[in-house]
Amino acid sequence: MLALLCSSAAYNVAVTGATGRTGRLVVDSLLKSGHSVTALVRDGDKAASVLPAAVACRELDLATAGAEEMRTACAGADKLIWCATGFTDAGELIDVRGMKELVPGAIAATGETPAVVMLSSAGVTRPAWDDAKKARLIGCSDIPIIRLNPGGILGKKCEAEQALRESGVPYCVVRPTGLKFEGWPQGRPFLSQGDVAVGRYQLQARNTPRCNAVDLAETLVGVLGEAAAAGKTFELFTLAGHGRLQATRPSEEGARGVKTALHPLGGVPCQAAVDAAYDLLQQCLPGEEQDATKLEMGRTYEQVDSGEVRRESGAPPTERELSVAGGALEGMGARGSGGKRGLLKRLFRIGASS
Repeated sequence: MLALLCSSAAYNVAVTGATGRTGRLVVDSLLKSGHSVTALVRDGDKAASVLPAAVACRELDLATAGAEEMRTACAGADKLIWCATGFTDAGELIDVRGMKELVPGAIAATGETPAVVMLSSAGVTRPAWDDAKKARLIGCSDIPIIRLNPGGILGKKCEAEQALRESGVPYCVVRPTGLKFEGWPQGRPFLSQGDVAVGRYQLQARNTPRCNAVDLAETLVGVLGEAAAAGKTFELFTLAGHGRLQATRPSEEGARGVKTALHPLGGVPCQAAVDAAYDLLQQCLPGEEQDATKLEMGRTYEQVDSGEVRRESGAPPTERELSVAGGALEGMGARGSGGKRGLLKRLFRIGASS
């Protein structure tokens, strides 16, 4: 777990994806914390309509911009929070392009705190696990998003993470489990490593680990001034029903969870530590059966308990699941109408067969 402290330093923070649902929450959190915001946006008119007047908006198309354009857009910024995602017209994930071509050199890294905070996703490493690891950690490897992995999106995000680590820029990677924008209260941010945290679709299970989007935004902002967060990668979900931790004295502990519990260099602790984290987090599953492998995409643990949903481990995705996953992919697909449907079909076919 983590007690994040709001740094006393005020930064000028560049935010990509600032007009998206998470990006707007990040902007709000930054302003509330006393920082100034430079929003990197593709559509200036949209940004003016959805972002506070205090935000400086600079137009930049992350799908086509070059490194010099990125540096110009980030001029004056001390930090960067990357909330953007999606595909270019050619089918390249913007996250990968950004971490390889745009982020290096965009922010002048000073001090020991993260210069770039990247919003990624839980589950990005799991498609590449070997069969033995998938079997050992089946409760987080044989779940809907990992089985379906539309467009190979998880592996692409993993590639983007690694590109950021190799860039030499002081970084922090935050991997939330399934985000919940409505109907999920703020709670206690719970951190883990080893990529074994599981987000869950649920209706009434109030203590199910999902990630409240406001908690995520506050965490992305909170790590900016924490030296202990630099070089760290961690998963995050919100434990509802528990009060938020009070900040400890800054002079003594800083971000104590980051400092004492998390491993650097991509957040890959030893096998014993991963197995222990897995066993602990599996106890947070809701319902009576507590078996994530029986879930289908978009179904609930209550439906598993009632027998309404009873997937067999290892069973292929249903047509309904493929449709749900395809809709999710389309929601972050290539821009424009020309050729979009064909591109999405190719991406989904690649993801389904890999």
